[in-house]
Amino acid sequence: MTLPALAHELAAQLAHLPGVLGVALGGSYATGTATPESDLDLSLAYQGSFDLAALDALCQRLDDSGMAQASPIGGWGPWVDGGAWLTVRGQRVDFIYRDLGRVQQSVQDALAGQVALYTQPGHPHGIHAHHYAAELASCVILEDASGQLAELKRQVKSYPPALSLALRQHYGWQKGFWLAAGQKGLKKDDLHYAGGCAYQAAMAFIQELCAIHETWLLNEKGAALIAARLPGAPPNFAERLAAVLSPLDLNGLQKLLGEAELD
Repeated sequence: MTLPALAHELAAQLAHLPGVLGVALGGSYATGTATPESDLDLSLAYQGSFDLAALDALCQRLDDSGMAQASPIGGWGPWVDGGAWLTVRGQRVDFIYRDLGRVQQSVQDALAGQVALYTQPGHPHGIHAHHYAAELASCVILEDASGQLAELKRQVKSYPPALSLALRQHYGWQKGFWLAAGQKGLKKDDLHYAGGCAYQAAMAFIQELCAIHETWLLNEKGAALIAARLPGAPPNFAERLAAVLSPLDLNGLQKLLGEAELD
């Protein structure tokens, strides 16, 4: 896999910041599924804290507009730990924080088959305790002076059998439960509730199928396409799932919510 030269260049600069222990490339560029519209996702591993002011200054130097700012640690929620959005030479770049202690715990949870789901803005399905382990298994390590990231990645080189079993047990029954709940919502014309149930039923199926085939699922983004490539998936699964969940009028929803008087 040929990685963008910009990824190596940025990783080297990030690795010199006080408190940054390593840098990894994640997302579609790491998995080989990037498109011209894909962001360049770089995670910064740290222990406890790092020099946020130094990162903020670096962001402003690198950003095409000079306006990018780094969020506080934890500023984006409990699991997407914070970061910065930049455009560097026309390429959209995301810096994302990762506390090494929490990554270590996530690896332990994955190996032990610990299934726990947490709410996180931007992730309607949520974030699992093994999320960081999945990221690590799929990432490309660019800077790792201490070797700690490489050692953790080695531990999840193979998908943990305990995690596969736990996810199958956790999600195997849920798709039917969510579908039945959604049907009750439809009988009451509660489309808002029924739509949420439909989404959860689809995600339960995707989680189960990926677990059966020991396929890391990073989050909901692109999950239907990942599942569609696995044995046992219904023919044209991603396209048919989109059809049954349509129409989705986000512009209409934005207009509707904008009419509220909340002051």
